[in-house]
This record gives sequence, C-alpha cells and structure tokens, in this order.
Amino acid sequence: MTAEEQRLENNNKKETPLEQWGPYLSERQWGTVREDYGDSGDAWGYLPFEQSHFRAYRWGEDGLGGISDYFQNLCFAVALWNGKDPILKERLYGVGNYDGNHGEDVKELYYYQDNIPSHYYMEYLYKYPQNEFPYNDLLTTNRKRSKLEPEYEILDTGVFDKDEYFDINITYAKENASDIFIKIAVSNRGAAPAPVTVLPTLWFYNRWVYTPDEPKPVLSLLNKTAVTASHSRLGDYYFYFQPADERLFTENETNFNKIDATAAKTAFTKDAFHEAIINGVNKNKLSSKKEGTKFSPVYQLVLAAGETQIIYCRLTSDENTDPFPAGFENIFSARRQEADDFYHAILPSPISADLRNIHRKALSGLLWSKQYYHFDVERWLNSSDGITPVNEAKKNGRNKDWTHLKNQDIIAMPDKWEYPWYAAWDLAFHCISLAMIDVVFAKYQLQLIMREWYMKPDGQLPAYEWNFSDVNPPVQAWAAMEIYRIEKEKTGNGDITFLKKVFQKLLINFTWWINRKDRNGNNIFEGGFLGLDNIGVFNRSHRFTNEMQLEQADGTGWMGMYALNMMDIALEISRHDLGFEDIATKFFEHFVLIAESLNSHAMWNDDDKFFYDTLCIAGEEPIPLRIQSAVGLTSLYAVSTISKEIFDALPDFSKRASWFENYRKKNDLFWPNEEHGDKDETLLSLVPKERLINLLNRLLHEAEFLSGGGIRALSKYHEENPYTLSIDGEIYSIQYDPGDSTSNLFGGNSNWRGPVWMPINYLIIRSIRKYGEFYADHLKVECPIGSGNMMNLVDVSRLLADRIISLFAKDSNGERKLHGTYNWFYNRPGNEELVLFYEYFHGDTGAGLGASHQTGWTSLVADLIGCKGN
Repeated sequence: MTAEEQRLENNNKKETPLEQWGPYLSERQWGTVREDYGDSGDAWGYLPFEQSHFRAYRWGEDGLGGISDYFQNLCFAVALWNGKDPILKERLYGVGNYDGNHGEDVKELYYYQDNIPSHYYMEYLYKYPQNEFPYNDLLTTNRKRSKLEPEYEILDTGVFDKDEYFDINITYAKENASDIFIKIAVSNRGAAPAPVTVLPTLWFYNRWVYTPDEPKPVLSLLNKTAVTASHSRLGDYYFYFQPADERLFTENETNFNKIDATAAKTAFTKDAFHEAIINGVNKNKLSSKKEGTKFSPVYQLVLAAGETQIIYCRLTSDENTDPFPAGFENIFSARRQEADDFYHAILPSPISADLRNIHRKALSGLLWSKQYYHFDVERWLNSSDGITPVNEAKKNGRNKDWTHLKNQDIIAMPDKWEYPWYAAWDLAFHCISLAMIDVVFAKYQLQLIMREWYMKPDGQLPAYEWNFSDVNPPVQAWAAMEIYRIEKEKTGNGDITFLKKVFQKLLINFTWWINRKDRNGNNIFEGGFLGLDNIGVFNRSHRFTNEMQLEQADGTGWMGMYALNMMDIALEISRHDLGFEDIATKFFEHFVLIAESLNSHAMWNDDDKFFYDTLCIAGEEPIPLRIQSAVGLTSLYAVSTISKEIFDALPDFSKRASWFENYRKKNDLFWPNEEHGDKDETLLSLVPKERLINLLNRLLHEAEFLSGGGIRALSKYHEENPYTLSIDGEIYSIQYDPGDSTSNLFGGNSNWRGPVWMPINYLIIRSIRKYGEFYADHLKVECPIGSGNMMNLVDVSRLLADRIISLFAKDSNGERKLHGTYNWFYNRPGNEELVLFYEYFHGDTGAGLGASHQTGWTSLVADLIGCKGN
C-alpha cells in the first residue's frame, strides 16, 4: 500500500471523506446565479469581471491556483503584477456570455499539473504575459466576431509569440492535514530581464456582513514574517513567509464608492492592493495596518532571461518558531515521489510515457476541480447583497420553487471557470473517474446529489443553478453500479449498503420521472433538452401549444436504461437481502414495457433504420424528426446480462420473469431483445439484434457518425442534407456543424450538432463492449463501414476508445489533435507535455472546443487508457 493509499484508508473512516484543506477555491465566482441579486435574472451583467476585484462575494471566493479549508473560511491564492496591467492578476479572465461570439470562455493559459486525492501534493501552472495582458483586445475582438468565426483566444493576440511571459508554478506539499508548505516558482521564459510583483494572498471569506452576531475573523501581524489567522469556527492558523519587500493588510469588503460615487471612501477595501501596488494609493496606510481580513507579503522580483526565483510560504495550525528549518524543501520531492508511487499503482501496466502523462493529468484535473459550493436558495431569494434591495422579480423568478435547496459542500465541478456549479448528470460521470482513485469520495459525491438538501421533495434532482428545474439524463443508477463494480474489482468486496442507500433515493426519483415525464402514461418520455443543448431542430424544452407533444427517443431510451440499471442494482442487493427480489421484478417488467413503447411506436423509422423524436399534433399523423443524432443512439445504452447464477439464487425473480415472458409471447405482445449465450448468460437490451446492426452501420460509417476522434453527436450526413421543419409558419433547420455553435440555443457556448463529446462516446464504448462480451465472435460487423474489415464488438469498442485517446495523444510529429492550430505553442521547449481537457472536440479535426478544463467528464479518457489491452 502506497503512502497515499494509507492516507485515504485513514481518511475514509471519517463521516465525511474530505481533507480539511484542498483546491476548493473556485476560479470564477463572478457571473454566477448565486451572486445575482438583480431584478432581471442577468447573472453575467449583475456582477461582471470588471467589478470582481472591488465587490465582495456573498456565496464563495475565487482566486488563482488557490486553496481553502472545506468551509472556505480561510483562503489562499497568488496575485501577480507585471508592471503594465491596469489591475492585479488575482483571478482568471474570460469573456462573459454576451461578449464571446460563442458564449462565455476563459482567455488564459493555465494547467492542472498534478494532484492526489488527499491533496498532500498539488501542482498548478499559470502563464503570465510580461507585456500588458490583452484584456481589451480579447473583449473587443470577440464582440466583433460572428458565430461563423472561431473564438479569438489569448494565443491569437500575439502576447505569447516571443515567449515574453512568466511560468508561475504553484506547488503545495502537506506536512500533515493542517500544515501546508507552499512553493511559488517564477520563471522568466523570455530572452530579456523582466520584473514581476508576486503577492501570496491570505484572506477570509466575508460572512461577517451577513452574520453580524458572529465574531469577525481577523488576520494579525505576529512578526515580520508571520501572520496569525483567528476564526471562531476554524480556530487559529499561522501563515509564515520569507522576508518580503512589503506587507499589506486590508479588508475583504466591497468598495461601495466604486458602485456609488456618493458613498464614503475608505482605504481598506477588497481592491486596496490593486490601488496600492499599481497607483501607490494608500500604500502607507496598508503597510502600517497590523490586522485585517486580507493580507499579502509583497515580493518585487526582477528575473534574468531563463532565471527562476522561488518564494516559500507555510500555512499551519501550529505556531512554529522555526517554520523553514534546514532541508524543509525536501517535503516537495518526498510528496512528489508519493504521488508517483500512487499513480504507478493505479496504472501498473506497460504503457507509453505520453499516455501515462495524459492519464495522470486527467485525474489530477478532476481533483483540482473540487470546489466549495454554497447556495441557500431561500435565503438568496429573500435577502439583499447590500447593493440591490430584496425585489419581487427575483423572489418570483429563477429557482423560486427550490427553497428547500441548501447546499454547502465540496463538489467535483465540470470546470471551475466555465461551469463553477454542479450539474446532475455531469457529476455522475465525474464519479466514475473518481472511483478509480478515491472510491469512498466517489460514493459520497453520488449520494450527495440525492440528499434531502438537494433532491426536491417530489423526487426531482437539481439540474444546475441556472435552472434547477431543467432535466438531465437519469444516469445516477448506472453510475452507482459502475462505482460498485470498480470497488469490488479492486478490493474483492462490494458495498451493498451504498447500493441500498442509492437505490432507496432513486426509487423516489424514478417515480418522479414516471409521474412527470410520461404525460400520456404510455411509457413514452419527454424531458426537454436532456443535457444535449442544441441537438434538436428547435429548443426541445419549449412547448409550443397544448396540442403539441414531443415524444423523445432519448427520453424513452434513458428511461429504459434507468429501469434496467435499477433492476441490476436490485438483483445485486437481492443476493444479500431477498427483500429486494420483488422490486427487481418490478423494474424488469417496467423495462419490458418501455422497450415495447420505443420499438413499437413511431420512433423507429424503418426506411432510415434509425430512432427519431416524434412530434405529435392533435388530429394529425405523428411527424418523425428525421435527424440522425445522439438522440437516436441513446437506445444503445440500455444493455445488461443476467447470469444463470442470479436466476438460480433468486427463484421468485426467475419464476416471475419466465411467466411474464410466456404470457406476453402467448398473447402476441412485444418482447425485448433477450438472448441466451454460451456462458449461461441472458442478454437484455432495448435494441433487437437486427436494429443493433442497423444502428452500427450508421455509427461506424466515417461519412456519418464515425470521425477520426470518436463518435459525432450529429451525423455528417446532415452536412449536405440539412433537416428543415415548419411549425406555425416558422422555419426551423439543423445541419452538421462540427465546430463551435452557430446557434444561440442555451447560450450558444456549447454545440451538439456535430462535435465529439466524451460522455456519449464513453457510454457507447461501454455498451458496445457489453454486447461484444455477450456475442463474442458470433456477431461481427464491418468497421469502419466500407473497409472490408470485420470485427467483433469488443474490438469495435477498442477501436472507438483508441480514436478518443488519439485526440489527446501525440502523433508522429509530436502534435496533439486537441491543440488544433495552437500546436506551434505546445511544441516549444517546456510545453510539450501540457495537455488540456476540453468540453468537446471538432467533429472533423479533433481540435478542442468549449470549456478547456472540463475534467469533468472528459477525465473519462483516463479510464479508456487504463482499459487499453483489456
């Protein structure tokens, strides 16, 4: 057992499997719903980036490469100034939703280099220009560009062309759970000397404005190189730092004078360091102040070309007379070695150094994406932020029906800049990757979203803060079973108690789906956009009239998968507790009824051999929306096998299943795909074998779904064959769009009309492999179509996985598809091993698109790498 595994074993004995300190600081708190107190629901406009440095946040903090305790009482991050910028670099910059030609987008170069579950070792790299940061160029150029043009990125501005920048490497190494050494290594990558000011910053999350009855925390000067942090909840901490040029104190409070010029001026506000360092304003007041709620030692460095200078700090709960003893630097190499040992134990098989690097960075990025999330909807609706009074528009607006939701937890976010809030189905995928490295935390995360302070009393799971009532695909049961299997394979023991807890909560959620999304009670489901944003010809969450209903192939497919997953969980529990045998039968029968509806209604088009959404209009024939997209592939996900051992162990289930089958066949009723294999296994799937082959003929065709980097969300067929529909005289159209979105649906910052997305690829790969393990060489298909190469489905799943991996891996020229037109930068010395994990990928070239740090569900590539050769 490695040192990290020992720490995890000890940590997992706690009620909440969390380290007290971790990378829990968000990278963007501004522009979020929870900070929006306006009356128009304009979160991007209410607290924009331009005000983030002088307005104190209400529901959390943000910073650059920072950490906090798990209640975010005390925060640490690094601020920088290159001597030319109009503001300090305290947080990452990006354009908001209205300013980007494809919606919001971070415009920075930063990388999650390393992390382990206990956060005893963490590395973060930020690249800071030596010339003025191109804030205005990025903003104005993106505003001018149309949706038909690519986004204007920081590497397009020229600011990095001559390597005139600093590498800021921030490394954390823990001595113990409450003692953290910090190394800030600043390297001049340019050819000439350059100055930079570094401010390691410590501050308290401002709760005192809203909780005046609680003692206000205080940072106080202990001596020239130490500060005491006193907090009524956290206790005392000590921040030690090496001799600095200056020491500045201020308060983490809003500068109201910048909001209202008639408000009183004070020197001690959140933005005081900006004014002092850049303009010299009130510097003497800040340096003579001996306490506050925000503090920084100031280091004014000048680095020669190629030079690296290091600043050390230490944050600890123990007062220490010698905080930096001889040899203290060894803690960093020791913890790095422990991280090496940990990742080698996870991926012991022989594999290339490049893939090993991708694997480790994917999982490290996932761990860096843990974030403190605080949101009490009832309090938010009925309180003021001190700027805007409580107003009826907000009280009756967004999320007004979610007053029970009171979140204050550490959650694995999709992307801590672009999506600094959880999404129900994203989190389920995150938990699969988390289970590879910290299965106890994975279980904790999955159960969290189902707890009573998240799940609505009627059983609905919250989608995301922009609209908690939106509906995400119900993948939690699938994720629970995957986590269970991962742990059982690792340890030999499955956590039945975990399955029981999840199952009981999902019974409530499944019932919500049945009652709310099956309008006609015929096992045909709706659900709206279902996480696929603009994949429809129109907004699928929009209801035109009461006489129109959209029957969704994916909604029905997801529910077939849900029923089958619930059956699998109930069967597994029944092996230990027969009290669950009856409910397994219930889900088996429900799966059959959903399969009947999907296959027997108008959703299957026998001409196209594909599943489609169907628009039903009262008094008219149903209209199949003949769009060949991931919507029609959802039916592939519902596949499972039941072993003879299960049937033998559960005679009542076996008896009831046999009766149900005989009854339906005797009465000429639909029966789903059920086949008996060579290994005494029974296959259950939504898709009959013939239709499976039909779908694979499209899926594996390179002129349709199959790209060089995986499965496209929309068939390339629609490049030359757009689909058009007229409703009430209005024309709607969709065509293959392999890059950034050219529509405004759902903010326009993501695109499901052609690019490659990790979650659907992962589900397709896993499902095809499941089919392949059952059929073995009894079923072979041509892959790719037209190649003459016949493969069994296990080999097909490997080919698809390899195509996904190829997005990240170096080719023979040392280039990565995901870097697209920016490989010139990533081929430069020192940048070759940097990898980004994008939200989605260009359907033709494989270039990364959307959020650039989506580790998140894109971390699933680590599992695909880990399965190579299996």
